Amino acid sequence: MVNFNGTLVAEDTTFLNQNNRGLRYGDSLFEAIRVVNGHVYFLEDHYLRLMSSMRILRMEIPMEFTMEFMEQEILKTVESYGTNSAYRIRFTVFRNDGGLYLPETNTISYCIEAKKLDNPFYTITESFYEVELFKDFYINKDMLSNLKTNNRILNVVGSVFAKENDYHNCLLINGDKMVVEALNGNIFLVSGTTIKTPPLKDGCLNGILRKKLIEILNKTDVYELKEESISPFELQKADELFVTNSISGITPISKYRKKVFAKTASKDLVGKLNAVARLSALA
Repeated sequence: MVNFNGTLVAEDTTFLNQNNRGLRYGDSLFEAIRVVNGHVYFLEDHYLRLMSSMRILRMEIPMEFTMEFMEQEILKTVESYGTNSAYRIRFTVFRNDGGLYLPETNTISYCIEAKKLDNPFYTITESFYEVELFKDFYINKDMLSNLKTNNRILNVVGSVFAKENDYHNCLLINGDKMVVEALNGNIFLVSGTTIKTPPLKDGCLNGILRKKLIEILNKTDVYELKEESISPFELQKADELFVTNSISGITPISKYRKKVFAKTASKDLVGKLNAVARLSALA
């Protein structure tokens, strides 16, 4: 089932048309959210990011669009499948139909989709995972790049490139040729006990798991966190690289070019991440 503006409809129901501004102009935002056994992980963080993004894009936020409303609509969608499981939720918000580049209205609609996940916990896979730089197009160093909008054509073309060349993922760079993120999440680099991730000013997504991991690392005495630009030349010197997103958690990178990486920090941090996720679900 799909939740369209509060009404559950079958997945094959036609409820959008060619006038949809998300389709026509990418005038849309989305949140990818993990729900486990009827608990929404990091609900407040997802809600606040969505509200902030809507304000930046000058969308009109309905009065009823509270955090409790968002949670209620997500769980309504999940309940149509059964709550005792783990789900990936895509919560999409788009400006309503009308206008060309200049919209006729700033009011919004939303739709919520659910897809069942295999595991209720964040886990570290032992599968081989190779990446390469994607250098055909660059990420802009601006606030729009920090938002989770539907303008993802760079990620789409990069994913096609990765598949054509037998890579599992690609790392994206900005106009300064600095590594910004992966196709599907934020990037972290481990050198000894120092862990680096690019700053938002470099153009990376303001990821929820990025935020949570920064909070975790700032509370530990084991690692030193640095939000600093990452040069491609640093990648082969690192001990570890890993990608983070709200659905998969932490995905260790096995190989970049000739360098094979360890998974020590990834395995250490995933336990801490699961603990924080459970606490957020019970809050």
